[in-house]
Amino acid sequence: MPKKDRRNTHFIEDVTIIDAAAEGVAVAKPNEKVVFIPFGAPGDIVDLEVFKKKKNYFEGRIINIKHLSDQRTKPACQHFGLCGGCKWQHLDYQWQLYYKQKQVKDNFERIGKIAYPEIKPIIACKDQFFYRNKLEYTFSNRKWFTDGIPSDVDKQAVASGLGFHLPGMFDRILDIEHCHLQQDPSNRIRLAIRDFAIQNAYSFYDARTHEGLLRNLFIRNTTRGDLMINLAVGYEDERVEKELLPFIRKSFPEITSLMWVVNTKKNDIINDLKISLFHGEPFITEIMKSPKGEFQDLNFRIGPVSFYQTNSQQAEQLYKVAFDFAGVKGDELVYDLYTGTGTIANYFAGFVKKVIGIEYVAEAIADAKVNANLNGITNTSFFAGDIVDVLNETFVNENGKPDIIITDPPRAGMHEKVINQILTINPERVVYISCNPATQARDLQLLDQQYEVLSVQPVDMFPQTHHVENVVLLKRRKS
Repeated sequence: MPKKDRRNTHFIEDVTIIDAAAEGVAVAKPNEKVVFIPFGAPGDIVDLEVFKKKKNYFEGRIINIKHLSDQRTKPACQHFGLCGGCKWQHLDYQWQLYYKQKQVKDNFERIGKIAYPEIKPIIACKDQFFYRNKLEYTFSNRKWFTDGIPSDVDKQAVASGLGFHLPGMFDRILDIEHCHLQQDPSNRIRLAIRDFAIQNAYSFYDARTHEGLLRNLFIRNTTRGDLMINLAVGYEDERVEKELLPFIRKSFPEITSLMWVVNTKKNDIINDLKISLFHGEPFITEIMKSPKGEFQDLNFRIGPVSFYQTNSQQAEQLYKVAFDFAGVKGDELVYDLYTGTGTIANYFAGFVKKVIGIEYVAEAIADAKVNANLNGITNTSFFAGDIVDVLNETFVNENGKPDIIITDPPRAGMHEKVINQILTINPERVVYISCNPATQARDLQLLDQQYEVLSVQPVDMFPQTHHVENVVLLKRRKS
């Protein structure tokens, strides 16, 4: 792991870990002082080094395990403990589910402080590994070495890596040999590109000096077998089109969309840049089952910067919960807030009178309209703009008062002005989908004055991590 400042550290022996916390860390409480510890499991007895002291908590790390918890399992990934992506691999999956459900309950009680029914058992993910449809890797000339760079090798060549950022280090990456998050040929593609680039002396990006050719590699796939590769480079270089991209296409003929983008900025955001198509289609297509089996399944086109739930199969479970909670009868007007590329809006459209989607990213709204047309959907309308500004009295007067509002905000939750506007609109039902139970609980407390919580359903979208999605049904209180 990256080195810690050992000044002002102290050691505590024979500490029992008692819980798993929201950010993927374990919790101990020696001498009534809360200590957060990565890679621990409740039931472990350990010796700790405390390296950071805050007013209300400490941060520490395990230096010796004296007793292994029976909640542990052997991590599948060789990179566990360095890579920050799957921090709960050492926990048996049933215990992961337990602590995710507990996370929802704890946030509702500590933050929400509202009445709610018994939380439904969390919906487990069928595939505990290889479930992601999108991964982003970073090229770097500053690869992390656990034992230092060998003295008898070419330091520039050996320091070039392709993988994930180390936790807390913007300029160092962990070179990944095998990732358990995405189905092959994802791993083979990454390794082939890395090795070809090193063998042909391509420069890897330096995040400190902002120099280097190769920057990022994006790999997307779909359940029907589509495969998109998007390569981000730091400057124009004819070798990309004449050598590297032809090598990728020839080595992996299963690629259906091969793209590249020149990014000269000092950040990795490519949404505002021109993305060039080298081979195939400028999109891939995902299929989502209809919430009712007798209806035709939906097709969603996904571009290089489109948002789509990163676990395709579990997204069907998530949206089916939202659909069932909404209890549509066919004559409802539905508002879909934070609609993204209109996935939920188009998912509901065949079963209601009309769906209106609002999203602040204009490019996402363009995708939403394309996907509506692709599926022959004519009863959706999409609007781009900040929901705080768009969702006002004039908008409701022009588009109609909704019977149901579905909201799926980012991790920060809803702006208080949006919540107040929902209270003003006062629809019969609100379905609140959240990727952060803490901010969801905060928002539910504000909605509590007019709405009661009828159902709570956690869904596990990201096995081996602490992240949990949660769906809540709210119904307007009787006056």
